[in-house]
Amino acid sequence: MFGQDRDSLRAAYAGAWQRHLERLPLDLQQQRIVDVLTVHPEYQALMMDPAALARDFDGSGGVTNPYLHMGLHVAIREQLGTGLPPEATQAHARLASRLGDRHAAEHCLIDCLAQTLWQAQRDGREPDFEQYREALRGL
Repeated sequence: MFGQDRDSLRAAYAGAWQRHLERLPLDLQQQRIVDVLTVHPEYQALMMDPAALARDFDGSGGVTNPYLHMGLHVAIREQLGTGLPPEATQAHARLASRLGDRHAAEHCLIDCLAQTLWQAQRDGREPDFEQYREALRGL
């Protein structure tokens, strides 16, 4: 999305939120970020806090990395927007209908994506997207 630079990525999130607050036009990616922040009000203040932008979120104390969480939401929304993989769109539709909550359905897809990415990182390999698609079919 913005390369591998953590600071650039976080600045993009903060910039999108700032543009939203100032009612400035947003591009598609900024709109996705704002949409995710809208359903996660607990992260909104972080976008305006320079200390939070520089903070390491290492999972200690049970604290979730908000940027990772939002990034996974953005990735899922990109998949849903493009229809690729089709299993994501199908799983999301099934879950949203069953749960009555599109956001909760996204979280189920996020779990599959996060697991796929974690396994790839743990094993030092590329993500196994066939495994990801299979996990989505199983939802």
